[in-house]
Amino acid sequence: MSLSEIGCCGAYCGRCRVLREHLCKGCRLGYDTGERDPGKAKCRIKVCCMQKGYTSCADCPDLDACPTLGEFYGKKGYKYNKYRQAIAFIRENGYPAFLEIADTWTNASGRYPKG
Repeated sequence: MSLSEIGCCGAYCGRCRVLREHLCKGCRLGYDTGERDPGKAKCRIKVCCMQKGYTSCADCPDLDACPTLGEFYGKKGYKYNKYRQAIAFIRENGYPAFLEIADTWTNASGRYPKG
């Protein structure tokens, strides 16, 4: 469990099957160690987040007005809503609480406590 396993958009790479099977390098992993070049990143969300020095988009004061995230979260598919939910949870409860919950998941997203 680490902050570098949280994708800028809210995906939790630490439990992602695709990452564990080495079919993906993850969103943020390897940039802090120099294994990956941030200049070659293609994801607009990741590029923006990393350029601003944020852990995830949850740290951005312009989150609600971001057209890039709005477009991303507006796509059809279950995962986009789950990633939006993750960012909202982080903003409200912080990264430690998110990592505690995310560590129980089996995929890049999961359930949150009710209440």
